[in-house]
Formats: sequence, C-alpha cells, structure tokens
Amino acid sequence: MQINSQRSSEKLASSEHHVSVLLQEVLDGLQITKNSVVVDATVGGAGHLKEFSKLLSKKGTLIGIDADPEALTRAEEALSDAKPTVVLIPGNFRDIRDHLESRDIPQITHALFDLGWSGFQLTVGRGFSFLTEEPLLMTYGIPEEETLTAKDLINSLDEDKIADIIFAYGEERFARRIAKSIVETRSEKDIETTSELAAIVKRSVPAWYRHRKTHPATKTFQALRIAVNDELEALRDGLKGAIHLLAPGGRVAVITFHSIEDRIVKRFFEGLQREGVGVPLTKKPIPPTEEEVKENPRARSAKLRVFVKS
Repeated sequence: MQINSQRSSEKLASSEHHVSVLLQEVLDGLQITKNSVVVDATVGGAGHLKEFSKLLSKKGTLIGIDADPEALTRAEEALSDAKPTVVLIPGNFRDIRDHLESRDIPQITHALFDLGWSGFQLTVGRGFSFLTEEPLLMTYGIPEEETLTAKDLINSLDEDKIADIIFAYGEERFARRIAKSIVETRSEKDIETTSELAAIVKRSVPAWYRHRKTHPATKTFQALRIAVNDELEALRDGLKGAIHLLAPGGRVAVITFHSIEDRIVKRFFEGLQREGVGVPLTKKPIPPTEEEVKENPRARSAKLRVFVKS
C-alpha cells in the first residue's frame, strides 16, 4: 500500500464524532467497480473512503485529499488493511489536477466531493463552532501556515464589505445589522473568539430570530468560513479538475449542505451537459432519508448530485 501523507502529532478525536452522510446513495450513484481509480476529494472522517476501499481490489487505486493532516492520519489508520493502492495527499481539492498529475495519475474513474465538515472539525479548536470558546481562525489547514483568518476579516474589513460577505455567502437577512455591530464592537477592542462573535450576532438580530431552532450565528459563521477558505472558487476549480481527469463513463458525486453550493454544482453540471461533456444523473438533488436525518441530524440539509462523463 502506497501512502503519501503528513503525520500529525496531535491527539485524534474519536470516530464517534463523524457519521458519513448519504453513504448508500453515494455508493449507488458512483457504481465503483473493483479496478476503479477513486478519489475522495474531502477525506474528513474517512467514512466514505473506508467504504470505497471495500469495493476495490488490489488492482484498484484509492486517493484521498484533505488540507487537514489529521484527516489524513485518520485515513491512514482506517485503511491500514486496505487491498487497493492508497495515495493520501495533503492539500486543497481545488488543485486536484496538479496533485494527481504530479503523482503520475493521469486519469480517474470516480470522484466524491463531500462539502460538509466532519464532527472532528468541531473539536479541533479552530473556530468552526460558535458553541465553545475558540480563537477565530476557521481555517482547514495547519493554522500556522494560513495567512488569512476569520479574525482578520472581521477586524479589518469595512462595514459594507463585512455585510456583503455575510449576505452573499450566508444568505443572512440581517447582514447589515450584524456588520454594524461588529464594527462598533471592534472600535473598542478586537474581536478574537467565537463566543464573542456569536454574542455580537445574537444581540444584533430581532428577539424572534434569536429563539429559532437554528442558532442566529449559524449563517454568519458559514459566510466567514466560506470567505476565509475561498470555498466557492475552490469548488469550481476542483470540479473542473475532476472532470478533466475523469475517464469516459466515469462519475463525479457532490454532496452539498447549503443552497449556494448546490446552485454552483447544478449549473456546472448543466453547463457540461450543454457542451456535450456528459449528463447529470440527478435532475433533482437526492436528499437523505427521514431515517438518516433522525440518526444524524447534521444530514438534514445534505443534497447529492451525480454526473457521468460521456
């Protein structure tokens, strides 16, 4: 088994923090065969990756990509007895073409982009969760190597720009009010932690908005995370790279968790269809079953789309 990965010395979270979303639907949509060359572009908790490995023989190849070295360490452990050749790559999936071609992998047969974030990421202390006191990073890779954080954005951008980010990437109706409160607060001291930002958002919105099932800071945190990691452009780049590498008859599956991502994937696949590159196998996205949502509430907003190349 060939493994290229970056080890992490930090203690790993337990696997109970992560449940793979739409697992059976992904397997049904991709139709992996024993000699396939499969890419999991977002290793995360390695749940999908582990299931892919079970379908592959010694002649198959399994490739995992993730910016978080801890995710690759989890994958390495999960695949210690895997039959196929395994290649684990530290990096962003937006560079999928460069990652694979530089490793003499010119073609793939299947790819999965799971755009959700695993339960592990909620426990690593990088500012993804507004329910705990954490530094405002929101970066996927190694914090010391990142040049832009959520703290940088909210403490340096002007009010209009902050509002635009929260509205465009979070679809937050109270974006202007939240941005105004952020700027007013930072005029006295920098905003440094998740709990500080969550409190600012909460007091910025109407009382009725604070008492919904969804935390009022959810969309603001989503928007900042997208902005910090340039997620939407990364998604476009990653999909283009995957389609370039994909063999005729190959399939790409994408799991999204909010409407902005789903629209991008839908339009991208439709554009490829107009160009005669292939066809979407899902006219409408596939949602999780009621049973899955009951067992894993994080799956409730998941949507799966699958594309096959001509």
